[in-house]
Amino acid sequence: MSVKKALISVSDKTGLIPFARRLAAAGVEIISTGGTASLLKEAGVPVIGISEVTGFPEILDGRVKTLHPNIHSGLLAVRDNEAHQKQLKELAIETIDLVVVNLYPFKETIAKPDVTFEEAIENIDIGGPTMLRSAAKNHAFVSVVVDAADYETVASEIEANQDTTLETRRKLAAKVFRHTAAYDALISRYLSDQVGELLPESFTVTYEKAQDLRYGENPHQRAAFYREPLAGTASIAYAEQLHGKELSYNNINDADAALAIVREFSEPAVVAIKHSNPCGVGIGTTIREAYQKAYEADAVSIFGGIVAANRTIDRDTALAMKEIFLEIILAPDFTEEALAVLTEKKNLRLLRIPTLNEASVKANHFRVAPVAGGALVQDYDLKQLEESEVRVVTDREPTAEEMEQLKFAWKVVKHVKSNAILLAKDNMTVGVGAGQMNRVGSAKIAIEQANDLAIGSVLASDAFFPMSDTVEAAAAAGITAIIQPGGSVRDQESIDACNRFGIAMIFTGTRHFKH
Repeated sequence: MSVKKALISVSDKTGLIPFARRLAAAGVEIISTGGTASLLKEAGVPVIGISEVTGFPEILDGRVKTLHPNIHSGLLAVRDNEAHQKQLKELAIETIDLVVVNLYPFKETIAKPDVTFEEAIENIDIGGPTMLRSAAKNHAFVSVVVDAADYETVASEIEANQDTTLETRRKLAAKVFRHTAAYDALISRYLSDQVGELLPESFTVTYEKAQDLRYGENPHQRAAFYREPLAGTASIAYAEQLHGKELSYNNINDADAALAIVREFSEPAVVAIKHSNPCGVGIGTTIREAYQKAYEADAVSIFGGIVAANRTIDRDTALAMKEIFLEIILAPDFTEEALAVLTEKKNLRLLRIPTLNEASVKANHFRVAPVAGGALVQDYDLKQLEESEVRVVTDREPTAEEMEQLKFAWKVVKHVKSNAILLAKDNMTVGVGAGQMNRVGSAKIAIEQANDLAIGSVLASDAFFPMSDTVEAAAAAGITAIIQPGGSVRDQESIDACNRFGIAMIFTGTRHFKH
């Protein structure tokens, strides 16, 4: 077999002219359409117009041009099938050996903030995916290119052997079906959103590879990092790495957790993360003060951690950060002086996310958690504390200062693995108990970590107390106020215990489990 005839029709014309010239020089006849044909002719590449092959004009503003038996028969005919070849001869249809197609820019179109529904619909490609699928199905005989990165391989093989290898054709076909699947997934997601089908009968998502990773959670696991198209730039997926080693699987996972927490705050805030849980969170009037509080919250656990800030890192903050070993520092930006300080540590990863303080999750986007044999899909937990939902349930109301600390603690505890108990004082976390099998166990861990700082602190719980033992532990540690969802059949026992110890307690009516 040899490649004698190619059909080229592309929206993205990157690298097309040199590629087409190499094909023409190798004796390949080129069929083309519309703007692609005009561009090739201007470049001096011989071109056969699509209408010369179909015997039919391009119509309906170009909506119909390649949807024709002369095209798809030439693509789908099995070359060593005598009946197929006889039919082609009787109908005077010639085979097409190479298809080079990329699709209307649907993703780029719907990414525009002012895009209209009509414009989006017009950028749904019909003929392109159909040709790609026909050629890919018949890849035993037909080469199909959807990615300009493959031009060199295809051209080189044709120049050397008048054809591509079967191995290359199989790889190209697989890429085509991945590409068309992703294209259709974006279209189905867009249309489903338009009609309010947020959790439809089939849920198809697509991701684009951002980078290969050395390994996954452990060295024996393979891994890569993918980004969700159109998800927005305020995320780790679109972070700019300014310095340091390549990010690892665990780095990315922890960095995502840090971003989720630091975005809870409008005032200067710093979050330190270890194993997806906050080990220290602080807010202040400056980012330097916020970092100091996050550091003092747990000066042991922050070592080797990931730090996220919601303000530009300045020189003073950088000097303080440089004093300990950190894996990553994320921020909207770094001053030149701060970069000069931090880049002295060659392995420290510095990530800039200019849009960090913007929403990272758009409306109608969901968190997908794989399980064996399927997946769980849910909204992101973006619910904020509403003043109207807060209910004081004890005899004593929280003081104004206690209320501020309770609000601070509530913003953070929703991001701690359940069962979650968090202690806060002076605009910083002082104790975190995470992921224990019972709530009082988490409380004991948080209290032990806080030590003397527990005295006068407030406590936040991500879910209700099933009994009064957590209140009793809090009272013994000197905790003065509690925030929790409420909703247990034994709420009154906890309320009564708070009243006995003079602890103020408020219910939010909202649970924040994070498993």
